[in-house]
Amino acid sequence: MIRILSLALLLGATVASPAAASDSADRLIVGRIYPRADAPAPVSGLAIDREGRVIAAGEAAELRERLAARGEFEEIVVEGTVIPGLIDAHGHLLGLGLALQRADLVDTRDVAAIVERVRAKAQDLGKGDWLLGRGWDQNDWPEQAFPNRAPLDEAFGERPVWLERIDGHAGWANGKALALAGITRDTPDPEGGQILRDESGEPTGVLIDNAMLLVERIVPKPDAAQKRRAYAQAMAAAARAGLTGVHDAGVSREDLAVLKAMADEGALPIRVYAMADGDSVALADLCRDGAYAHASGRLEMRAVKYYADGALGSRGAALLAPYADAPGSRGLMLQSDEALRALVERAAGCGVQPAVHAIGDRANRVLLDVYAGLDPGLRSTLRPRVEHAQIVDPADLPRFAALGVIASMQPTPATSDMPWAQARVGADRLRGAYAWRQLTASGAALAFGSDFPVERVEPLPGLYAAVTRQDAQGEPEGGWLPKERLGFAEALAGFTLGAAHAGHAEDDLGSLEPGKRADFVVLSTDPYTVKPRGLLALSVRSTWLDGRKVEPASTR
Repeated sequence: MIRILSLALLLGATVASPAAASDSADRLIVGRIYPRADAPAPVSGLAIDREGRVIAAGEAAELRERLAARGEFEEIVVEGTVIPGLIDAHGHLLGLGLALQRADLVDTRDVAAIVERVRAKAQDLGKGDWLLGRGWDQNDWPEQAFPNRAPLDEAFGERPVWLERIDGHAGWANGKALALAGITRDTPDPEGGQILRDESGEPTGVLIDNAMLLVERIVPKPDAAQKRRAYAQAMAAAARAGLTGVHDAGVSREDLAVLKAMADEGALPIRVYAMADGDSVALADLCRDGAYAHASGRLEMRAVKYYADGALGSRGAALLAPYADAPGSRGLMLQSDEALRALVERAAGCGVQPAVHAIGDRANRVLLDVYAGLDPGLRSTLRPRVEHAQIVDPADLPRFAALGVIASMQPTPATSDMPWAQARVGADRLRGAYAWRQLTASGAALAFGSDFPVERVEPLPGLYAAVTRQDAQGEPEGGWLPKERLGFAEALAGFTLGAAHAGHAEDDLGSLEPGKRADFVVLSTDPYTVKPRGLLALSVRSTWLDGRKVEPASTR
């Protein structure tokens, strides 16, 4: 519960109404407050100016006197524990919002369950509408094999069906969708993609990475109004989960226009650090006009997202040696080494931060080689990023720090992947897998996120995963590859100062220090004092930006 008090009222003076005070007065937050991830102990007060920036963090009594000397102020007593605002360094807001509008296939345990969920969603749609969904993962099924189109054809007949795998790097189509896309046994695999086929050569319906574009190009695209609703839903969910900011990995010119309009109307409840979609014209805009920043401080674009390879779960991650469970495959580089170098150099030449998806050890090595070719001063200015960095050859781990490359990683995928990761790559390559501790020890800069909607948008499970490397049931005992566990303060730093640094915003965000924006989260319990398992029991009581409680607008 939050109680609004006024020192002037306690002293018997005339005070402004709470609404007026909220807009024009300084504020004092009183409670249990950790100004930084590495704070040795909590303080009892946080002083915030009327512009929403931190004046000081310290003992409430001292700050009360300090604010009284400045004039009228508002005192807010917070029940719970205050920590700096949590920033997800890699998520997909539009993807989350659209997923909330489509069939949710997360945690389905077999094909029959997927068919039932799609059938239920079909009841809300017109007869001719595409049936869309996302979230299936064959690794959770009894046989752990990719599906085929037969059950979708049987259940839905002449309605086109397109279901994305949980990681967004594979899709499952029925026969109608394949026919509309013109995919036959004679359709060649596109560069950087694969059409899975049965023994007779017929497409099974599963398309990997760039092959997905053959269907996606004909799926009806959401208009601006639908995108706005999707963004609103996603950002409301993020704010409720305790996120004050998201680095949105892949935003087109059209998507940015929607976000700009929302920012103009004051309809962004969180801060969005948008990365231009490397396949769109948004990068051309950045090269022509320079970095974009909205006056509100809620929207910025100065980075571009590229892809080097696919995902581990669909065997699309590019490996130096063959997959342990598919000796004939080394995964997929989504473009040639030369093409990737040209893309990165183009972005760097425009002063745009390159952020490149690289999961397999080959993709990570190629990307680090590309970054090594950039001018050192330019690297320092741009802060190039590797998005995911999941399987890295141990010899390449020290190169992140040496090159000043940010490892933008996600803790929860490690605990999602651990049941089958060794089967994919073998025990030896796990020495450089999800290597948070090794990267931290080397001096590399880490930024943490979730990759939602691949994983849940809530950051608290990510903190738990980083500290324990266990699933929600506490398995395996001691944690998976336990030497890579982090302490709680280190994990929190990844979601606060680390993420802020990755977005060139460490002078404004990431901690509650003088001059910075007063972005913070109120948790139900002190996360520094609970046992690691207790992190899963924490709840978010409120999320605050610029010293004001976030109240997301209606998502209707």
